[in-house]
Amino acid sequence: MNDKQPIKDIQNDPCPAGDDNCPNLSEAERLREEVKQLSAMVRTDELTGLFNYRYFYQALGLEMERTRRSGQSVCLIMCDLDHFKDINDVHGHEVGNLVLSHVADLVRKTIRRLDIPCRFGGEEFAFILPDTKLRHGVRFANRLRLIVENSPVKSGGMMLGIQASFGVDIYKCSGHFTEREFVESVDSFLYQAKSEGRNRVCHAPYAKKDEVPVDETDALIGEIDKDE
Repeated sequence: MNDKQPIKDIQNDPCPAGDDNCPNLSEAERLREEVKQLSAMVRTDELTGLFNYRYFYQALGLEMERTRRSGQSVCLIMCDLDHFKDINDVHGHEVGNLVLSHVADLVRKTIRRLDIPCRFGGEEFAFILPDTKLRHGVRFANRLRLIVENSPVKSGGMMLGIQASFGVDIYKCSGHFTEREFVESVDSFLYQAKSEGRNRVCHAPYAKKDEVPVDETDALIGEIDKDE
């Protein structure tokens, strides 16, 4: 005798309308939730909760296409934590992971809702800022740099200072380069920031109308003091 129960076909065995206790309805809801969770896992970095490297390139391609249609520039910021290898070597990888999670939390508190924060790999982060001019992207990078510098990580009874370097550039509708070429451009400014002493922001040249006042750093520090 076969005791196996026949498997119901959800599509061909619908429940009556308005039946909230319908098992098919519950099963469909469970499957939808599983798909949602799996989708989030595929595009999210497990350690930091930010978007991952794979999703970064998908999002960047979409935003560059949006720029070509709308004419509104998209800003890309690359960020690298300074001397992160020393943190791992001296304090261990567990503390290094704590630092990465801490910086990710600071990023989430600083960005706008429409911005796309990603962990690019290792100690490097990337931020896609839609509809953003170069000077606004540089202002954001400087603000985040100062926030990171003024937000040490507490570990083992001591406060561990962190600093970061940034590269910034924008993509305009007249641009004709690929996503990877855009990343290479921004990465060159990040390399410049590293080679010039770290803990700074380097960026593409401003158009004359977009120049930022020289006292902007002082203003940013004042804003941070107010927030604290």
